[in-house]
This record gives sequence, structure tokens and C-alpha cells, in this order.
Amino acid sequence: MGSAPQRVRVLVVDDEPLARQNLRVLLEADPEVELVGEARSGAEAVRLIAERAPDLVFLDIQMPELNGFDVIARVGAARMPVIVFVTAFDQFALKAFEVHALDYLLKPFDDARFEKALRQAKLQVEQRNVKELGERLVRLLAEREGRPPAAAAPQYLTRLLIKSAGRVFFLKADEIDWIGAEDYYVKLHVGRKCHLLRETMNELAAKLDPQQFLRIHRSSIVNVERIKELHQLFNGDYGVVLHDGTELKLSRSRREHLQKMLKSGRL
Repeated sequence: MGSAPQRVRVLVVDDEPLARQNLRVLLEADPEVELVGEARSGAEAVRLIAERAPDLVFLDIQMPELNGFDVIARVGAARMPVIVFVTAFDQFALKAFEVHALDYLLKPFDDARFEKALRQAKLQVEQRNVKELGERLVRLLAEREGRPPAAAAPQYLTRLLIKSAGRVFFLKADEIDWIGAEDYYVKLHVGRKCHLLRETMNELAAKLDPQQFLRIHRSSIVNVERIKELHQLFNGDYGVVLHDGTELKLSRSRREHLQKMLKSGRL
């Protein structure tokens, strides 16, 4: 019997109580959605995005102090979840969202428009390309600030939010020895401890610095600083041996890249 599908974790961000209530009622009617919080300000949104790691955010644009664009800048475009902008902007201003393929709800909106936005957002969560989404947001922010988007440099995770045994804490990326696939999760191996993270291997690989983390197989990523040697197996394949003695299979398609790194002295 297969496991139940994961519900989409949603955060609502709006400084208007009635607007938050309206979105909450609509979201709670969907059994595929889990409402993980409501933020009344941009600053609270930044904190809750870091703490609760939502898959999807309904983000109001016009808020005092930190507006919706400021929230994206503070969190970092590359680390933002899927977004549905909620705004009272006029149609001309909304062209920016359409150009960058970013969805929005124009206040006031009806139930049918909301259901369409939520349906499209859930599909993005399921199939999302984190790197592509981040690039679209970077271009949007650059356009808003009147600067060329090419100036934006890639941002990689330096720490990960871990939920374990009823507590939430941050794990530095460089503490990870290697990462393995575990059904709908990834397993982070840190010394003798392991932590589960609800990500796919493709999603996490896109967020990690490729100079530090190398995918050696479809089911494993290693911290290159932990690699001790390559070990040739009896059938001609290779295994990667880490400093703690862990041996992982090296995919033939990725062997050449790893060997080039070894020859160049990067390992």
C-alpha cells in the first residue's frame, strides 16, 4: 500500500486581517493543502519562511515597512518557495508578473480565480525547478530596481533548516558528509547522525554549491572535502571512499567529471 501524498505547505502573508481570513477559509477547504502560518508583516514573513519552510506563499505586495518585493530580497530569490502574488496593482503594473511567468491574484478576486491560481501553484510545487524560479524572481527584482539582471550572482545554501524530534535547528551545509535518496526525502549524513529533509535530490542539488557538493550517482551527493579515494571494483566500476570509511557507488556517467576534478587538484 503506497504512502499518502504529501500536502502542500502554504504560508499566507498579508497585513490586512480580512484578506488573511479570506485566504485561510479558501485554503482550508482544500484537503491537499496544509496551512503552516500567517504573517501580518514583511518582517514576520521573512522569519516564518525560514522557520517553517513552506512550499507555497501567497504574498501581498503592498505592506508597510517591508513590502512583498522586500521580502523576496531579504530571503533571497534563490531560496524563495513558489509564490502567488496578492496585489491591488493596476493591470499595467501586473504585466511585469506576466512577462516573468509569475502568478498573481488581483484584489478583489473571486473563488474561481483563486482556485485556478492554487491549482497552478500546486503543479509548480510538484514540478518546480528551483533554479529557474529563482532566476525569474531575480529578473523581476532587477527590473523593479532599474538595474541589469545579469549582475545577479548565483546564491547557494550555506545552511539547511532541519526538523527533528520536535525541534527545529539549522545545519551548516559544510558539516554534511554525504546525502542519499530516501523515498520522498533525502537523508543528510553528518558524522554518526542522519537527518531527513523533505526535498528531492534534484531540488537539493540545484541549491548546493557545485564546487563543494558533487552528485556521484542519481541517489547520492557527496561533500568533495570528505572524499578520500576512488576504489576500483571487480567489474570495472568504481566506488567513492570517504574519510570515515563509507563507500558509495560512482555512476559511470559521472566518473569522468570526478576524475577531472582529481587530476586538476580540486580534491
